[in-house]
Amino acid sequence: MNLLPKIFPQDEAQQAAKAERSLISMEAKIGGQLFGTIPAGHRREFFCLDRHTWIWHEEWVNSKGKKQAVTTRYNVRPNGVLKSQNNHPYQPLSETEARNLYRTTELYRDRVSAEYNRILQAA
Repeated sequence: MNLLPKIFPQDEAQQAAKAERSLISMEAKIGGQLFGTIPAGHRREFFCLDRHTWIWHEEWVNSKGKKQAVTTRYNVRPNGVLKSQNNHPYQPLSETEARNLYRTTELYRDRVSAEYNRILQAA
């Protein structure tokens, strides 16, 4: 028997936040597959964090056994998209990169929607 929920009960806001994290995690896995097969030992995620922010994150261990990670944040604004990798300053996207991001977000939307529809139909 798990006593932790009885000792530290979660209120509705905590439960909602936990559910949202779970959904983002599921979507991130789906999004990570948009870039092709994920190599063994790699972790790749791509997801929509909020109305204006998309995240692409990848982790792997290099040939020397050292953990590597790249996190790219795309900040969508009315006048364009800005990108920051590994907390470096934001830079505007090139036209080609913006077009690729747009196509990827459309694929993401389609695949995530299909997964939600599959889950809802199974329920």
